[in-house]
Amino acid sequence: MNLFKKIVSKLTNQPEEEDKQSLEKLGDSLKNADLDYKFAQLFTHSGGFFNYCADEGEALQTLNQIIKIEGITNLFCWDKELQNFLNVVKAPYTPDLESSNDCAFITCEYLIAYDGRIMLSHNNILHYHSSRLPSKIIIIANVSQIVNNLNDAMGKIKRNGNIKNLTSISGNQSKMDTSSNSNTKLFLLLLED
Repeated sequence: MNLFKKIVSKLTNQPEEEDKQSLEKLGDSLKNADLDYKFAQLFTHSGGFFNYCADEGEALQTLNQIIKIEGITNLFCWDKELQNFLNVVKAPYTPDLESSNDCAFITCEYLIAYDGRIMLSHNNILHYHSSRLPSKIIIIANVSQIVNNLNDAMGKIKRNGNIKNLTSISGNQSKMDTSSNSNTKLFLLLLED
């Protein structure tokens, strides 16, 4: 790739062609792999931090470790069930997004195995635009939320109805609809159903 294209891709906050090709090659090499394995490989390849948790106890331990290691002091978490997790690990949170939040603890709609992306909707981030989320995001999901590709996810969303404001994120290469969050650290706690 020539120098001009690299500079333009950095300025426009677009993934470099080499990174895109590398992800596509990895995806092609995993086309016959199990969906959960394929998702985990592509998600981590794009810079995300993948954590498999056999049960809620392990998820609590992992969540507590992430909060301590990352120095997280105030989380945005509006979901009552997730707030119970934070109460157990004694982590401070606010139910509304505030400028003092250094992390968000949310759920997601689907995990896309095709490219390792995570689909979010208003059900996960309320009415907030994804670009307003803090630079660290912890997502908790179940293995059953892994789908093969975007078409599968959209088909399920149509059947479920009333899901709007869809967006997707992946690893620390996520652009989150704006260049201001290009250094997003994305942690996934994947729970066995």
